Amino acid sequence: MMDWTDRHCRAFHRMLSAHARLYTEMVTADAVIHGPRERLLGFSPSEHPVALQLGGAEPAKLAQAARVGAEFGYDEINLNCGCPSDRVQSGRFGACLMREPELVAECVAAMRAAAPIPVTVKCRIGVDDQEPREALFALVAGIATAGAAGVVVHARKAWLEGLSPKDNRTIPPLDYPLVYELKRAYPALPIALNGGLADLDTAEAALAHVDGVMFGRAAYQNPELLLEVDSRLFDAPAPHADAFEAVAAFEPYVARHIEAGGRLHDVTRHMLGLFAGRPGARLWRRRLATEAVKRGAGLETLRAAMSLVGRDDFAAAG
Repeated sequence: MMDWTDRHCRAFHRMLSAHARLYTEMVTADAVIHGPRERLLGFSPSEHPVALQLGGAEPAKLAQAARVGAEFGYDEINLNCGCPSDRVQSGRFGACLMREPELVAECVAAMRAAAPIPVTVKCRIGVDDQEPREALFALVAGIATAGAAGVVVHARKAWLEGLSPKDNRTIPPLDYPLVYELKRAYPALPIALNGGLADLDTAEAALAHVDGVMFGRAAYQNPELLLEVDSRLFDAPAPHADAFEAVAAFEPYVARHIEAGGRLHDVTRHMLGLFAGRPGARLWRRRLATEAVKRGAGLETLRAAMSLVGRDDFAAAG
């Protein structure tokens, strides 16, 4: 998610699940080629498995960017064909590419030829007046032939005319059965479901029909749900007993960032949703929002905020 899932967010989420695959915010191919690569692409080794999500529509540029991503050590390259933002539309990529399945297939083929790691696609079920089944199946037919290693389907249309990016995440109706039909049609192609997944019960139900699920804003706004991912979806123990232990284990990362000249807020802005539903959660958010931005704020600020949260079982909202 652009401006959200940066390296600090991903490092924090890795403290909550050792096995979930993490995705970067979308980075354009041009930015990878011409921009400050370490700032854009750098990540902590602890983030593995981690995928680089690229935006673009020119096969040659995407191939070059995919090669760079592979050299940086990413485990997967993901082509975004689902983002409906105005900035993405002006560049003729993101969800716009649902209208050009042949071009998407060319992009996938070029990226595969350039990068020795899996190339996947994230898409919608269509845009604007497209018939969803026709649009989705046409796109997947092309990328499957081109050798895509999998597809993540946000099970909503994107309306490029008339809806804001925010409304595009909620107003177009979800169509999970269409994604399940796609999986039946492509049993050998790994297919993951995205869109409207708010909890692990819903995710587990979906996994009876598809190979994977992708959490977006639900995991960002309530990161604590990730603490159950390893035990419920990967048959493995959680990396930490609870969110308090995870934050304590995250302190060395935070300290290193501050010692390198970064601000506490760079990291803690991604932690505000933690402790949702616990007594004191509002105080935790308020303390970090007001104090972590101040010059010189350090671990003592993080610890002081955590001391405001009740450690009993979930009770009333904080």
